[in-house]
Amino acid sequence: MGWSFRITSISGIDIKIHATFFLILILGAVQWAGHVPENPLYGALFGISLMLLLFTCVTLHELGHSLVAQHFGIPVREIVLTPLGGIAMITRNPDKPLHELIIAIAGPSVNVLIALLLFLITGATMQATLLDARGSIGEILSRPSFEVMILWLFAANISLAVFNMIPAFPLDGGRVLRAFLAMFMSFSTATAVAATIGQFAAIGLGILGILNGNFILILIAVFVFFGAERETVQASSQAVLRRRRIGDTYNRYALSLNVNDRVSRVIDYLLTSYQPDFAVIENNQLVGTVTRRDVFNALATYSHDPQVTEVMRRDFLTVQADRPLGEVYALMTERGERLVAVFNGTDYLGLVSLEDLNEAMAILAFLEKQHTQQQTQKEPKSSPLPSMQS
Repeated sequence: MGWSFRITSISGIDIKIHATFFLILILGAVQWAGHVPENPLYGALFGISLMLLLFTCVTLHELGHSLVAQHFGIPVREIVLTPLGGIAMITRNPDKPLHELIIAIAGPSVNVLIALLLFLITGATMQATLLDARGSIGEILSRPSFEVMILWLFAANISLAVFNMIPAFPLDGGRVLRAFLAMFMSFSTATAVAATIGQFAAIGLGILGILNGNFILILIAVFVFFGAERETVQASSQAVLRRRRIGDTYNRYALSLNVNDRVSRVIDYLLTSYQPDFAVIENNQLVGTVTRRDVFNALATYSHDPQVTEVMRRDFLTVQADRPLGEVYALMTERGERLVAVFNGTDYLGLVSLEDLNEAMAILAFLEKQHTQQQTQKEPKSSPLPSMQS
C-alpha cells in the first residue's frame, strides 16, 4: 500500500504504518489532554501511549489472521496500520471454506485472548477500581492511570472482537459467513449473498453513525459498503479467470527494444504509443524489461542518454501461455510482481501487467454477465396457467 513505511518484520511479514496513522495519535493526545486540564502534557502522553497499545492489539489481531494463513500455505505480503485499523495483505483466498473460516476467526480470537489475559492478571485491580470509585464509571475512565489503561484496553479488545464479527465484508464476520455458505453453494454465490448482507449491515452502521453524530462510524460504514461490493466483483472475476489462459491476454502488436537502443527510443515510444512496458530482445531472446518508471528513474539519474541495458530489469517473472489467468494473477500478487513474461515453451510471446489483468477481469466479467442475461432472455417462459389437453 502506498504512503506507508516499514517498521519491522515478523515471520517474513512486513509490518507497516500508513502516513495517516499519526492522525489517530494526535486525536488520542488531544482527547486525553482535555481530560487533564491541570496537566495537559501528561494527558496527551497518556493518550498517545493508549493509542499505541491499542494498535499493538490491532497488529496482533492481524498477525492472528496472517500466521494461520501462512500455516495453510497462503503467503502474506504485509500488514498496514491505518487510523481505521489494520489491513493484512493476504495474497489470495483460501481454497477450502474451512480454511477461510479458521483464518477469519483467528483475529477476533486473539483479541478475546488478550482481554482474558488482562482480566486474569489485573482483574482484581479492575474490580477494586470500580468498587472504590465514588463517581460514575464515565468519570473513572476519564482520568489517566494504570488501572484506567488496563480497563480501557480490556474493553477495546472485547469491542474489537465483537465488531469484527459483524457479518459484513471486509470484516471477519463477513468472511466467516461466506465460509459457512461456501460449504453448501459455490464460492461466487456465497460471496454475493454474504456481500449483500454486509451492505445492509453497512447501511445500518451508517444510519447509526448519523443519528449519533459519530463520524468514525460513518467512515467505517462507507468502507464496509464498498468493500463488500469490491469483494463481489473480485469473486465473479476470479470465477471467469479460472476459465481463461494468460496466453489470451498479451499484446501481440507490442513494440519491443533491441539491446543497442537507448532510453531516448523508449521515450519516443512512450509519447507515441502509450505502451508502458517494453521487452528488450537480443537474438530473438528476452533479456530484460523496461517500464515507464525505469525511464523516469533514468532521467533523474543519468546526465547522458544511456542504453536500455543500463536501466532494464534482468530478473522477471515468466509463465507458460496455457496457465489460467487466475493462477497467474495470484502468483503475481504473492510475489509482488507487476509484470510477467509469457512464453510458449522457450518462445517468448509478450508481456502482461497487473493493469492488463485487471482490465481483462473487468471486461471478461462484463461479457460473462451479458452472456448470462442473454441466455436468461432466450429461455422459454412457462405460462402461469396450466395447459389444457383435449
